[in-house]
Amino acid sequence: MHVVVVGAGIVGLAVAARLTRDGHHVTVVEKERAVAVHQTGRNSGVMHSGLYYPPGSLKARMSVAGQRSMTDYAREHGVDVEITGKLVVATAPDQVPGLHRLAERARANGVPAQLVGKAGAREREPHVACVDALWVESTGIVDYTGVCRALAAEVSERGGDVLLGAPVVGATETEDRVHLRIERGDSFSELRADAVVACAGLHADRVARACGLDPSARIVPFRGEYFELSSTAAELVNGLVYPVPDPRFPFLGVHLTRMIGGGVHAGPNAVLALAREGYSWREVNVRDAADALTWPGLWRMGARNIVPGAREVARSLSRRAFAHSLAALVPAIVPDDLAPSPAGVRAQAVARDGRLVDDFLLQRTARQVHVLNAPSPAATCALEIADHVVDELALA
Repeated sequence: MHVVVVGAGIVGLAVAARLTRDGHHVTVVEKERAVAVHQTGRNSGVMHSGLYYPPGSLKARMSVAGQRSMTDYAREHGVDVEITGKLVVATAPDQVPGLHRLAERARANGVPAQLVGKAGAREREPHVACVDALWVESTGIVDYTGVCRALAAEVSERGGDVLLGAPVVGATETEDRVHLRIERGDSFSELRADAVVACAGLHADRVARACGLDPSARIVPFRGEYFELSSTAAELVNGLVYPVPDPRFPFLGVHLTRMIGGGVHAGPNAVLALAREGYSWREVNVRDAADALTWPGLWRMGARNIVPGAREVARSLSRRAFAHSLAALVPAIVPDDLAPSPAGVRAQAVARDGRLVDDFLLQRTARQVHVLNAPSPAATCALEIADHVVDELALA
């Protein structure tokens, strides 16, 4: 069977590689001129352990399995990967109950983790400040862009095609085919497929709509801004240092990550982006901003998160505020230690009632499967998501 996969981020390429292993002919179509341009290539490179997610959820199950499978895949294909472990620190007594709840969730999800206290934290991260800490053994870092290149090469080696600079502008599904209209430069062409899998990330809802679906949620873009620590300050951090998440806010909070290529990144914060590919405040796309601001779910979500949302904006506008948040973890960090680093944008599906779609979300027709929500830890879980999507497609 011929399957068209829309999107050459890590999820799309993992799906494509899995399909070629099953003997299907695959064509990957990607609007950019390279793989992994957006979410996959603009994150911190962390392989998540499954610590944070509700027991029994797809995120929890897939993260635990995905950390292992992604590590194995990277090693098999010569991609840089390292199991570093992660320290989650409670910096004040009122955070300790939340830290202990994380420890309980780790046990429920089968994540190797242990409470190590202040002394145990200092053994691993001598410069950290905390009253208690949780050591998560299985967290690691990996070159996700390198993984994508390996997956794309695997697709090509098995006879598949990876078409770059080829955005999908529409599709029509018939009883036995899906006819996709693809833009190639100044002209258009048609691809006929037995089935379509769309993993369009920041544009997932729009691609679904163009393919005849009525998506159940809208993508709202949140920009995550990063800094890189100076070489002197980087010596203060051995691995990964995270705060206890604020239960009022859906994101993890700024943290410190030693990167696979060297250096230490700080961040990200999370602020509404005014463009789906808006990597700075200067980038505004009228259509994207209107899509977000006219969606009732955004305003309902904002009303529930006024205080933490204002804190995120303050960190975005003030390096001093950003450094202050980092100093809660490692007190020696000061504003002069921070140099701007490329930002990322998270494609967050938001329901009409203001609920952030927390788990992975698929929507399908007889011959199409659309991945409408695949936020973090989707990169970690990409190979597991691929298996799940292919099972949903149920190809003969």
